[in-house]
Amino acid sequence: MANKRVEDQDPCTGKLTAIFTKAAKHVFGFFLMVVLCNVTHFLLKPVSQPRITSDTFIGLLIGNLGIVRTLFDKPAALALRFIIDFGMICYMLVLGIEMDPYVLLKAPTRDAKVAYAGMLSTFILACSITPLLNYTGKFKINFTLTLSTALSSTASPVLTRIITSCKIGKSDIGRLVIAAGMHSDFISTLLISIGYIVYPIREKPSGKSRIQEVVEMSSALVLQTVITAKVSPIIMNWVNNENPEGKPIKGSHLVLSVAFMGLVCSCSPAYGYSPMLSAFMAGIFLPSKGRVSKYVISKVNYLLTTIFYPIFFIWMGFEADFREFEPGQIGTWARLFLLFVIATVGKVTGTVISGLLLGFHWPESVALGLLLSVKGHYQIYLAIAANTAGTTSTTTSIVLVIAVFFTVVYIPSVVSHIIKRARKRAPTHRMALEWLDPSKELRLMLCVHGPQNVPAAINFIEISRGTTDPGIEVYVTDMIELTDKIAATLVQVDGVDNMRVTDQSVIDMREEITTAVQDYEDMNGDGVTIRRMLALSTFNAMPHDICNLAEELVAALIILPFHKTQRPDGTLDAGHSGFRYVNRKVLRDAPCSVGILVDRGLGLMERISRLHVSPNIAVIFIGGKDDREALAYAGRVARHPGVKLTVIRFLVETSLENASRRTGNYRVNVAEQEEEMKIDDECFAQFYERQVAGGHVAYVEKHLANSSETYSTLTSLEGQYALIIVGRGGRANSVLTMGMNDWQQCPELGPIGDVLSGSDFSMKTSVLIIQQHNVKGELDGLDDDFSIM
Repeated sequence: MANKRVEDQDPCTGKLTAIFTKAAKHVFGFFLMVVLCNVTHFLLKPVSQPRITSDTFIGLLIGNLGIVRTLFDKPAALALRFIIDFGMICYMLVLGIEMDPYVLLKAPTRDAKVAYAGMLSTFILACSITPLLNYTGKFKINFTLTLSTALSSTASPVLTRIITSCKIGKSDIGRLVIAAGMHSDFISTLLISIGYIVYPIREKPSGKSRIQEVVEMSSALVLQTVITAKVSPIIMNWVNNENPEGKPIKGSHLVLSVAFMGLVCSCSPAYGYSPMLSAFMAGIFLPSKGRVSKYVISKVNYLLTTIFYPIFFIWMGFEADFREFEPGQIGTWARLFLLFVIATVGKVTGTVISGLLLGFHWPESVALGLLLSVKGHYQIYLAIAANTAGTTSTTTSIVLVIAVFFTVVYIPSVVSHIIKRARKRAPTHRMALEWLDPSKELRLMLCVHGPQNVPAAINFIEISRGTTDPGIEVYVTDMIELTDKIAATLVQVDGVDNMRVTDQSVIDMREEITTAVQDYEDMNGDGVTIRRMLALSTFNAMPHDICNLAEELVAALIILPFHKTQRPDGTLDAGHSGFRYVNRKVLRDAPCSVGILVDRGLGLMERISRLHVSPNIAVIFIGGKDDREALAYAGRVARHPGVKLTVIRFLVETSLENASRRTGNYRVNVAEQEEEMKIDDECFAQFYERQVAGGHVAYVEKHLANSSETYSTLTSLEGQYALIIVGRGGRANSVLTMGMNDWQQCPELGPIGDVLSGSDFSMKTSVLIIQQHNVKGELDGLDDDFSIM
C-alpha cells in the first residue's frame, strides 16, 4: 500500500518540479537580462549612450539565443505577450497623462511650429517612398499611413531622458526640443489612435462589417472621452483635497482613483478598440496635476524601468527571430537605409524650413531635426505588432527595430556638437572683478534685509565708489519674504507680471531705506548712481530671483548681508535660517561674484568721508581665485582717499623641514598648484606695482607653516581693522587652511571668513567674504542653462 501511495504521488511531484524549474529559468533569464543591460549601459556611459541603446542591443542578442528560445513554448510566449500588452497599456496611460490636449485649441507656439513642420515633411517623404520598397506583400494604404505617421513621430520620453542626462535640458535649445518632441509625440499618437478606427490592426477578423466597426468604436471612444474629461476632474480633485500634501494617500481613495482609470480605459476596448490606444486617449483627458496623477506617473514609470523594460526587450528579441532574417537580399538593406534616411532627412528638412521662418541658425535647425527624429519603445512595439498581426514579414520587423536603434545612437554626438558650438559662441567676458575693465563702470547689487542694514550699506558704497570716472552704479535691493499676509496685499498693475505691494509695513520700510540712500546720494553723488530694486519672494524662490535680477542688471558683484546680526553687547545672534538658505543658494548659482558682509560695527561708525582718513581696512591674500577677487575689490577700495588699506599676504614657509612635512601629509596636484600659484604671483605683482609701490597701500607679509599658525595670525589681528576683506576659498596653498573646515560654523564663509566672523573674534571688526564668479564651466565650458538659439 505504501509503495502504491508513493507511485500515485510521483506524477504530481514531477509536474511541480517541472513548473518550478521552468519558473526558476524564467526568473534567472530576467535577472540575467537586467545585469547584462546594466553592465552594457555602464560600458557605454563614456560615450553618453542612453539606456535604450544597450537594452535594444542586449534584447536582440539574448532573445535570439537558442537556450532562451527553448524556454518560451506556446503558453509561455502567450503569457509574455499578455505582460507586454499590459505594460504598454500602462506606458501609454502615463504618456497620455503628461500630454495637454488643449494645445490644439491654442495658437501654435514656436516649439509647436517646429514639431508640425518636421512631422509634415517626414510624413510626405514617407508616403512618397515607402510604397516603392515592398514592406508588405502588396500595397496597403493602412500600413503606409501608419508607418509614415510612426516615422513622423518622436519618442518624447526617450528624448527627454537623453536631453536631461546630457545636461542641456535647461538651455534654450534643450527646452525647445523637449517641448517640440512632446507636440510631435502627441499629434502622431493621436493620429494613429483615430486612424485605428478606420484601419484596425488585428490578428483575427472581428466578423463585423467595416461600417459597424467604425460606428461602434467611434461611439465608444467619444463616450469614453466625454466621461474622462467631465467626471475625472471631479473625482481627482476630491481625492486631492481629501489627501493634502505631506500626508500619505488613503488606500481607499487610491483604489478608487485607480479603479476609475481602469474603468475609463476599458470602455472603448469592449467594442473592439485597441486597449493600448484607449489608455492613451483616456490619459490625455485625465488631470495631469494633483497628487493622484503624480503618484500614478511616478509609480508606473518606476515599474516600467525596473521590471517591464527588461521583459519588453527580451520579448522584442524573441519576436525578432534572426533565423527568418534575410541579410542576403539587397532589398533588406535598402529598406533599412531608406527608413533611417526618411526619419532623419524628413525631420531635418522640416526643422530647417521652420528655422528659416523663425530666425534660427541653420546648424541649430539641423540639430533640432536630428534630435526630433529619435524613436523609442512605442515604435519598437508597433514594429513587432505589425509582424504578429501578419501585416509585415519578420525581416521587415527586424529592419524597423534596427532603424529605431540607429535613430538613438547618434544623439549624443548631436548634443556634443551643440555644446561645442555654444562654447564657441559663449560670451568672452566673465562676470568677475578680476577681469573687469577698470575704465568701465562698476555695477553692484547691494542687498539689505531692512533699515538696520542701511548704515553699513552706505559706508560700503562709499569705500567701493572708486574714482568719479567711470563711477559706480549700485542697485540697493530689498530682500523681503513673501508671506501670506503680504501676498494678500499684492495688486496687479499694467499687466500680468507687474505687481505692486500695498502692505503698509513694507511700504514704510522701503521708504525709510530709500530716504536714507537718497540723502547719501544727494550729499555724495559724484560718480555714484543708486537705484532701488525689490526681491519679494518666498525663501525658496528668492535665490533664483536675485540671480535673475543680477543677470538682467549685468552686475559684477552681489553683496548679501550675513544672516546673523549683532546684539547690543557685540555678539552675534543665532541668525535667520531663511536668509542663510538664500545666501548659500546665491553663492552656488550666482551669475557674477558674490560677497557676504558680516557687519560688526561698519554701520555704527561715522559715515566714511573722502576728506579725512577714517577706517583701517585690510585684505588677506593667501592665493586662489577667490583671494584674487578679494584683491581686485581691494584695489578699488584703495582709490578712496579716506581709507587706509593694508594688504596682508600669507606665504607658505619654504624651509625643507616644513616642505617635507607637507608633502608627506597632503595629496596635492603639483601641476595644478604650480599653475594656480603662477597666476597668484602675476596678479599680486600687478597689484603691488600699482598700489603698494606707489605708497597708497601698506604691505605686510606673513610666513606660515600650517593652519594652526594661520589661526594664530588671524586672532592677532583682533581690533586692528574696521573691515577685513578675504576670499571664500579655492586657494592653491591649501596647507595653510587644511583642517580648518572640520570645525566651521558657517561653511558658506570659507575657513578664513568663518574664523574672522566667529564669536571668539573681535566685536568691532566687520568682514567681507568674496567668492569669484564661477566661470561657465559646468558643462565642458558652459553652464547648463546656456543660450544658443
